[in-house]
Amino acid sequence: MSASNATAPPPLEAKPPSGFRTALRYTGIPVSWLDKRPKLPSRNWLIFLSVTSTITGYLIYDRRQCKRIKQHYIDLVKEQADELVDPLAWPRKVTVYGAKWPGDEDYDQANKYFRKFVKPILVAAAVDFELVSGKRHGDLAERVAEDIRKRRRLDLGIDPIPEIAKALPTYKAPEEVAKHRLDGGIVIIGRPTLKEFMAGLKRGWSDSLDKVDHEELLARELESDGHFDEPEEPSEDIPAFPDPNPTIPNAQNSPVFSPLQVRPPTPPVKSKSIIPDAMNAPPSTIPPVPPLLLLTFTNHIGLSQIPIMIWEWFNQRHKVRSGAEAGYRLVMKHTRSIIPPTEEPKTVFADITTPETVVSQGDLDFDKEAESWFKNSLSKIPADIEKARATYYKDLPGRLATARELARGLREPTKEEVNNPPPSEVELSAERMKKELRWRRDVDGWELIKPQQHVVWDDRFRGVLRIFIDKDRDASSPGS
Repeated sequence: MSASNATAPPPLEAKPPSGFRTALRYTGIPVSWLDKRPKLPSRNWLIFLSVTSTITGYLIYDRRQCKRIKQHYIDLVKEQADELVDPLAWPRKVTVYGAKWPGDEDYDQANKYFRKFVKPILVAAAVDFELVSGKRHGDLAERVAEDIRKRRRLDLGIDPIPEIAKALPTYKAPEEVAKHRLDGGIVIIGRPTLKEFMAGLKRGWSDSLDKVDHEELLARELESDGHFDEPEEPSEDIPAFPDPNPTIPNAQNSPVFSPLQVRPPTPPVKSKSIIPDAMNAPPSTIPPVPPLLLLTFTNHIGLSQIPIMIWEWFNQRHKVRSGAEAGYRLVMKHTRSIIPPTEEPKTVFADITTPETVVSQGDLDFDKEAESWFKNSLSKIPADIEKARATYYKDLPGRLATARELARGLREPTKEEVNNPPPSEVELSAERMKKELRWRRDVDGWELIKPQQHVVWDDRFRGVLRIFIDKDRDASSPGS
């Protein structure tokens, strides 16, 4: 039998497609996709996936840690909220001070930090709080000083308590109010707030109790500086024989005088206080002050600090832990006396005119490293204000002359002046008053918080100021 006559093997029958492949044929999905085998992505895709997964995983880890830390401290203090109290009793209340951070237009950044990181702990412990913020530098110091002066006037009986307030069911005697205030506390957010608070504390216990209207005093000062005086024009025709009965024009009816120039006589300034000297004198000792909670706070602003902002955004757990620990210290109420600044003692042969040098500021050095993050341009604030003041007073005579010419009808207004009327003399005076008030307050406020300025201290604060601490820290200190 030859090879050509050999029987060929029967052909293999094609395997019928599975039901899944048959279903895909009617869905429009190519069946060839099932024959592909997975393979590693390209090098660029591997780099992209590894970077994005690492960043996303780190961010998720940080936010989970934030929730865990916050919940841990909430569980530690939530038993405080379950205590039974009288329905008319006042809850424990703290006062939160947050000053404007230098260089930031948003003055409420300090209080936002408190609301985000400390408030949840206080809410869990049923601790009430009052937020006090300063919109400009120095506002917080003035607020603290004014509150202390009001308290001194109330304690001395200068300002009596209204009878309608005594008739309220929630009325409490001043002694009970003072005791309730001591049971609360004061939260100081950041070093600028500490400087303004201490300056206002000393000012409130040292200044006079007379009510002073600073705007009125500034108005009297500006009134006599001559910027709004009428320029004197020499007369060309001087009569040889003056008229024995000169006619004096009525200033109220004469068109030569502007309305602002006709001013009533300035009332004399009271030089003698109506408060007795014994009451008006600063006290030698001050009553106890609620304990202070020093809360670290740094506000990074500017292009050069963007890398630090990014790092902080990925590491929020550190801020959460710091705020939670601060809130826990406040709730637990463990305190100690503040460490005052120490001074270097003089030698026997030292010159008596040489001032004592401060060796350490003690607790007043709190958060001092935050001042290194201040923008360098802030040191030019006084110079910038002086430059703005010089520019304003350089343009003031021309604006004042235009206002007087239009008010007296010496010329017709131009088309531009009709569309945009220039300010009158009264409006210019009010504008100048507002600018001077803002300029002076800004300079005084910057002088309080600039890095070269130490925190204000008074020996009367020794033994009176206390700060909140951790229970296991400084246990040997009195009052801990």
